Amino acid sequence: MTQETQSALTPEVRAMIGVTGDVVEAWGNVDSEYLRRFTQAVMDPDPRYWDQEFAESTHYGEIITPPIMVSYLASRIRPDQDDPVTRAFEENPESDGIGSIERPGELPPVPTNLVRVLNAGNELEIYKYPSIGDKVFFQNKYSDIRERVGRDGRAFLIITRETRYKNQNDELLCITRASSIRR
Repeated sequence: MTQETQSALTPEVRAMIGVTGDVVEAWGNVDSEYLRRFTQAVMDPDPRYWDQEFAESTHYGEIITPPIMVSYLASRIRPDQDDPVTRAFEENPESDGIGSIERPGELPPVPTNLVRVLNAGNELEIYKYPSIGDKVFFQNKYSDIRERVGRDGRAFLIITRETRYKNQNDELLCITRASSIRR
């Protein structure tokens, strides 16, 4: 970093590393109708997701779900709840549908004046496929915040949010990591 570059990784920003949100129970169980709609939406015809006889012949021994489905299940809201995406657009018609959305288990904002947000990548660690009937619980965490310097000489942040998904037996289903760039 050059002498002129002001660090974006302040002590307040650094203190956010390791901050976790509440453990939240996703609304509804993993069910066959949601599984059917999800696999149709992502165009994945794998018979492990719908053919009972075939699924029982696999080493899983049952119908399984795509592992990433839990992250979508976790964003479902009850019919009697206010939709946070709709609310964000009502409050700010120029909302990007991402940054101003308040969801259960949300983390506090990173205290920075860097406001441009870019996707820096996603990863998924799979431990166990969710089963029909599972309840899903999730918890968010700021797992890493790094500083880099752009070609323009200005510092920017790479913020990584980790979400752990578990079932009702406290078995780890998967971990997602979503990194974003703040400029």
